[in-house]
Amino acid sequence: MSIILVVYLFKSTAQMDYLYCPDLKNRVVQMLPFTTLLSIDKESSQPIFLQIANNIVNIIREGQIKPGTMLPGTRALARLLNIHRKTVISAYDELYAQSWIEVIPKKGARIAQNLPDLKPQRWNEPRLSSYGEFLAAPFYPMEPHMPIASAPVLRFPEFIIDEGYPDARLAPLDLLNREYRSRAKQAAARKWLPGSLAGGSPLLREALVGYLLESRGLNIQMQHTMVTHGAQMSIYIAASLLLQAGDKVIVGDPSYFLANKVFEKLGAHLVKVPVDAHGMDMDAVEQACKKHKVNALYVIPHHHHPTTVTLSPERRMRLLELSRKFDFAIIEDDYDYEFHYSSAPYLPLASSQHEGRVIYIGSFSKSIASSVRIGFMIAPADFIRQAIQLRLMIDLRGDHILEDALAVLIQNGDIGRYLKKANKVYFDRLNNICTSLQELKGIIDFDRPSGGMAIWASFNKDYPLAKVADAAVAKGLYISRGFQSHGNLRDSNSIRMGFAAMNINEMNAAIEILSKVLKAKI
Repeated sequence: MSIILVVYLFKSTAQMDYLYCPDLKNRVVQMLPFTTLLSIDKESSQPIFLQIANNIVNIIREGQIKPGTMLPGTRALARLLNIHRKTVISAYDELYAQSWIEVIPKKGARIAQNLPDLKPQRWNEPRLSSYGEFLAAPFYPMEPHMPIASAPVLRFPEFIIDEGYPDARLAPLDLLNREYRSRAKQAAARKWLPGSLAGGSPLLREALVGYLLESRGLNIQMQHTMVTHGAQMSIYIAASLLLQAGDKVIVGDPSYFLANKVFEKLGAHLVKVPVDAHGMDMDAVEQACKKHKVNALYVIPHHHHPTTVTLSPERRMRLLELSRKFDFAIIEDDYDYEFHYSSAPYLPLASSQHEGRVIYIGSFSKSIASSVRIGFMIAPADFIRQAIQLRLMIDLRGDHILEDALAVLIQNGDIGRYLKKANKVYFDRLNNICTSLQELKGIIDFDRPSGGMAIWASFNKDYPLAKVADAAVAKGLYISRGFQSHGNLRDSNSIRMGFAAMNINEMNAAIEILSKVLKAKI
């Protein structure tokens, strides 16, 4: 049965002024069975206003309501559907925002003349998503395949021994959020030229100049800086400018697997050289350069990933000499320079006389909190200009409000004070985990690192990490299965065990679970 809907005079609201229509008193709007067409499931998790909006969209698509048709007033439809008028207002607002309805001043709302879908469509199939497991059209998959978090991780175990991340509970996030809120209020009034922020917030880039001079001895200007979403983005941009398909890039063996994946994705060939207790083997680097035309070398001199070793001063000097002799660029990844415990750290390669051959990469995501996605790249000005051009193709800019807020904390000394506190806390946590793991000597071997946020732990071959990880997660502890360091589980029975993100009590509980798993012979 059709229902005649009559629009009565109603007062306007701030949200729905566009439906105030005093000249339409008692006008017949539409004869449609709305009680049938607009089905509402009050048990559904989807809000009722979205159900109404989606139902109206569907009947528009099916041609049951034509463009230009007037919609009933909010009070009338609310009475008909036995719901609150504000729910109907929200539904109409949603339709208006998506351009399904339009507003005629002093007349009301009607179905838009130009619909988002060019033609009403009648679907013979059920209204279900057509997405399945596989894309029907050809595409280029990631090769080689990268492992990602599997089902056990998604159970959210009570304890997670990560690969070495900071404890966000120590970070000055309250100060950062306060500054963010303050600057966000001013952001709407600021105007920027298109692309002008692709290199990052000018305030943060300027702050980096002083910060990196004081903390790392880098003598740079703003034109040598670029802000990114993190070290990984910096690596990708730098590698994209340095490498083409078939080029050679030297990496450590083992090395940071995600950097290796970037180089391989770009078509470069990895030339792997051994890494020992003193870092990358420079004799092997020289032999590789004599054998191949090398375009770039990727190195983590401060705390190598994954093994945490530090590149010795002698090898640093020789690396710079080799880069000049064989004319290759150095990508220096200094992701956790801020954390050192036994002595003052060696200054980065970028602080030396490198003749413009070093691209220096750092990240606040590793020093403050993983959620603070801010990294930076330091390089000669012409390289930075090209890097900004490349970044514009995939990301017009970062969160410049967050970047401004971080700059204020750097300039106020808040970041410096936090890092001093964090170093003391992480030093205690390093001592604690080393003491705890001594009780598992023979099963787990490790060398105490001089800094950073992780230790490199090698498990006895009788304790395969895949089985250890599965048994541990069943008891509420997540640890890596070991494949991430090399990209292949068969290559290593070692993992990075991060100690910074958990306090001492949490770590003790985690090690107790691990100990029980190991002593139970898995």
